[in-house]
Amino acid sequence: MTPNSHNGYRTHCESPVEFVKVPFEPEYDIPDDVRRGLMIDVVHDGDVIPEEFLVDHKGDSIDESVYLQAYWEERDWGAAEIARVAASKLGLPGYLHVHIARVVMDFSRFPGMTRRSPEHLSRFAINYPFSELLGFRQKKRVLESYYDTISAGFDTNIEGVVTKLAVHTYDKFNRSGTPRPTISVLTRAASYQHSSEMPFDVFDPLYPDVLVEYTSDRMLRDRLSLTFEREGFPVAHNYPYLLPDGSVEVRSQVWSYFRHLRHCFEDVYPETTGDDAYVRVWHMLLDTNLRSTESLLLRSYLHMFRRAPAERRGALRQAELAYEHVAAFQAAHLEEITSRYRASPDRMSALGLEVRKDLVWHFKNDLVPLGPRDDEAERIGAILAKAIYTYLKVDKNRVLPANGG
Repeated sequence: MTPNSHNGYRTHCESPVEFVKVPFEPEYDIPDDVRRGLMIDVVHDGDVIPEEFLVDHKGDSIDESVYLQAYWEERDWGAAEIARVAASKLGLPGYLHVHIARVVMDFSRFPGMTRRSPEHLSRFAINYPFSELLGFRQKKRVLESYYDTISAGFDTNIEGVVTKLAVHTYDKFNRSGTPRPTISVLTRAASYQHSSEMPFDVFDPLYPDVLVEYTSDRMLRDRLSLTFEREGFPVAHNYPYLLPDGSVEVRSQVWSYFRHLRHCFEDVYPETTGDDAYVRVWHMLLDTNLRSTESLLLRSYLHMFRRAPAERRGALRQAELAYEHVAAFQAAHLEEITSRYRASPDRMSALGLEVRKDLVWHFKNDLVPLGPRDDEAERIGAILAKAIYTYLKVDKNRVLPANGG
């Protein structure tokens, strides 16, 4: 399989994540300090199935017929084209693109293995069928060499970002056969929708559940909806599915809040900065990717009351006292901390934009990808850029020059 055909894939890439530069062709005059707060990313339009994962745990080559259809189905065809256009028209230097094919690894899920035919929101990062074909060491490679590298790439690029938009594309039909809306805006975690709280075993219980009611400023959500509706695109909210708890959007909200809490705490207790016990606690709270064994140990000790290894008892006891100190501080100032966080102009809005695949890509029998619909991708990307600019100028009332387009 060559990388030149539109339904093909690559087996090599220099890095699993790349900041893709775009031509500087802005239609809107946005000051640099405002522009630096914008980020567009694409996590599911990857076309790389690393060669090392085309061999199973026995050392036998994996026949392409085993995974090709899943590759076609899982990829967000056309998402990168939309991101490129929107970034260019907003004057951004580029967008962040995950190159690893979703059929192998989904960065928008928690680490772990996806079994056969799970519910969409119940998946883990290592996707089926590779979750069953690969061996233990190969799966560790997926997470350590790809998932963690992508995570580091996001950490590098997300600093200072206040508006993060992930571009996705989804199938034309639901499993029931009913058509999906042309556009859907995702701003709510599935767990909160179903139970009005985050599950106990996902993020630390110090995280205030109410903060994940929306992962984005609702004015941004509604501005996107209004702008697309005016252009003839019916828009849904959090349908046909919501944000998975392991999505980058939800994880970033938790990470962002605990950074805010840390700043509030250390402003009052600067002597704790650098203290090993407190550092260990903050490391655990900020481990929203759930990749740290050290954090898992402390989390298990604190919340599952498991026995500490003899050689770690002293350190874990000190961390327990530090955690209780942080928890008491938050409890005493919860309303002030959360109100300040919710009203902060620097609070990150993180949302997903789903566009129906058939609008931006040609398919045979709604499955086999044939090639991009460049004009439609250009149009949708331009509408997206217009919506973001209008949000900044009108809804956020930022001091921007006159509309340049």
